[in-house]
Amino acid sequence: MVKSSQATRYDPAKEIFALQPDFADDVKAADFPDAILRYRNDRAAAGVGLDSLTDDEWISHFGRFEPLPGTLRQPLALRYHGHQFRTYNPDIGDGRGFLFAQLRDDRGRLLDLGTKGSGQTPYSRFGDGRLTLKGGVREILATEMLEALGVTTSRTLSIIETGEALERNDEPSPTRAAVMVRLSHSHIRIGSFQRAAYFDDKALLERLTNYALVKLYEEEPGNCPPAQLLGRVVERTADLAASYMVAGFVHGVLNSDNINVTGESFDYGPWRFTPLWQPGFTAAYFDHSGLYAFGRQAEAIHWDVAQLAVSLRPLVEAEPLIEQLERFPQLYGDAMARRFCWRLGVQPSDDASAMVEAAVRGMAGGEMPIDRFFHDWRGGESREGADYSGEPWAAFREAIAGFGASGDDKHPYWQDAAPCSMHIDEVEQIWSAIAERGDWGPLHAKVAAVRRMGEALGPPPLLIS
Repeated sequence: MVKSSQATRYDPAKEIFALQPDFADDVKAADFPDAILRYRNDRAAAGVGLDSLTDDEWISHFGRFEPLPGTLRQPLALRYHGHQFRTYNPDIGDGRGFLFAQLRDDRGRLLDLGTKGSGQTPYSRFGDGRLTLKGGVREILATEMLEALGVTTSRTLSIIETGEALERNDEPSPTRAAVMVRLSHSHIRIGSFQRAAYFDDKALLERLTNYALVKLYEEEPGNCPPAQLLGRVVERTADLAASYMVAGFVHGVLNSDNINVTGESFDYGPWRFTPLWQPGFTAAYFDHSGLYAFGRQAEAIHWDVAQLAVSLRPLVEAEPLIEQLERFPQLYGDAMARRFCWRLGVQPSDDASAMVEAAVRGMAGGEMPIDRFFHDWRGGESREGADYSGEPWAAFREAIAGFGASGDDKHPYWQDAAPCSMHIDEVEQIWSAIAERGDWGPLHAKVAAVRRMGEALGPPPLLIS
């Protein structure tokens, strides 16, 4: 039973029904043979009044999917389309997940509780609707690291092992199964609008537009709601693209069905953090052309947002939509400078873009690890060392000299000998400890270390539109 706490009141909602009919299908969770609680994110749960649940209650709601009070009585598999590696696919939708509940957080924002690995739906196609436990562990690590590095991301709320053995072509099988619950600021995707446009459903397009503006952006629709919404998506996604770069993160699959209209990052499959500033670094083994490589992520996200503009054309002429799309490059550049300064711990200025360019040249030319660079210059331990005295760093040293300090550099983290990173070798080691020895200690220790780094970095910069 959910109890209201003094800190955060449990505030259920069911706003999603404003988009029905023809937006989602009633579905049921799989009947799993077991439900073993492996991870509960009490920090995230506290923000929505769910931290008072006992472990048994937690398993009932997030492993057996007994409805939470006051919200959806039946899970919903959302319908959407999308471009997948630039090829349009009308045969997708929530294939191994569903919307389980809606609720408001301690700031009054409407949030969704969605699942991954909860069983088959009408959109599973040939899939089993399941998630590997390793995939769930990787999602914990991705969301925790991104949140600490200031990226607007979904949060992994729960991982419950389900007692099933799964066969997978791309990892040793049979492998253990799990069901995940994520907490996110909406599951409305660009692909949701694409589907409505595909069927020429103007009524649904209008409902989606108004829902996104009023329920997600908390704005009243103005004279041109489609352009108003597109403008907000352009602002948020330009900031998202910049945040990926400053974090050294590669999402791996930036299809239009994986781009949330709130600009929140989610759905972590073949993700990686690149150790070095290498524009061609890819995360997905199947991304043979490098479409979603590290240095092409802004281009990819901008292209996806253009598909939202195309989908909104039945509601408005092209000109106001084009005006909003053309803002993306400048907003992206501004966000890069703002977020780069934040991670460096310096005050932003009009010269920030030149400083960022010099830093990138230094990292690329000197093969300096991204995390090492930011840690050294924020902490001050190595900035006078040989690593930064050579030719690749001359322009950066000159540029950074005029920047004043910002943020709290007194946190003990900055005195650590090495930065907190999340590269693939450590991810595999954390999983090996679980798979081979049943040792969850390295995972919990890594989450604690990542959160400590996040405390040292402090809140990310505010979005400026």
